[in-house]
Amino acid sequence: MTNGLCTVNSTTGASLADIGLSAGPVLRAAELPEDLLLSPQAPLTPEQLYRCWSAAESVAGDPALGVSPASKLSVESFQAPIFAALCSPDLKHAARRMPTDKRRPGPRTLVVEADGVGLHVPTVMPPEPEPPTSLVAYGLACWVALARLGTRTRVIPARLTMPNPPRTEVYADYLGKHIDHAPSVTVTFTPPGAQHPFLTANDAMWQVFDADPRRRLSDLDQAGATAARVRAAPLELLPAGATAAPDASRRLAMSSRTPQRRLAKEGTTFHAVLEDVRYSLARHYLARPEVSITEIAPLPGYDEPSSFYRTFHRWSGTTPKHARTETA
Repeated sequence: MTNGLCTVNSTTGASLADIGLSAGPVLRAAELPEDLLLSPQAPLTPEQLYRCWSAAESVAGDPALGVSPASKLSVESFQAPIFAALCSPDLKHAARRMPTDKRRPGPRTLVVEADGVGLHVPTVMPPEPEPPTSLVAYGLACWVALARLGTRTRVIPARLTMPNPPRTEVYADYLGKHIDHAPSVTVTFTPPGAQHPFLTANDAMWQVFDADPRRRLSDLDQAGATAARVRAAPLELLPAGATAAPDASRRLAMSSRTPQRRLAKEGTTFHAVLEDVRYSLARHYLARPEVSITEIAPLPGYDEPSSFYRTFHRWSGTTPKHARTETA
């Protein structure tokens, strides 16, 4: 697998909602963290991205899932690259503005002008793992949706190609044309389609967004605040007694060493983060008099109240009972 990351964020949740899906069931089915979309830029490997898409397809029970999200493409979902593209004069200019980054393992678009007037857009897919068929078709459909959203007309591409195109007629009904079988993933627009004026054109707004997609792509190598994500995981894991780094790694869909390595860069360790979460949980429940101290002990992940008492004294220099009195 190529080294690199794709990203998802809260706009992904909005896109799922647009087609009647909740993020939780999809992420659970994909064996990904349920808090994944809370991150401004959640990094995913290609395998995780494809697994997430396949899970959405399974939960929706829709083998033509690529059509639904493309047809719901809108400014309201506020995906910065799409918004910036819609500020363009036409589809040809929009294609030039769509960001690419060779480090990314996900689909990458390379814009080639056919005969200097029309538009031919090939998409480079990573060699492995093999992407879901409907995800590839979705990428093609998005170009058509972008053209239609910008022009407010039913733009029909001159040709669409991909390996193993989907057999369902749903794509042809939406695209206005069948997807042809070919080794490459491409969409081609005639000169009228490529140069049809966008009613959404806004040069002043484009100046605002000009640097943003490039900045987003430059941030892909940084995983964000790993400590914050590791702190979130034990809130569900601790009551079940899961206190080891591998437990958090699985919850965060990371390899066993990744959290430790990234936490080290942030100047902390998994043990320190876990201890901080446990202490915070203990103080939180000690402030609630309706919960007995004996009942509190398992919540930070302790089997025996005596272990909780000793550890709390080490944390705070006092007993849980005394800490509760001080809080009151």
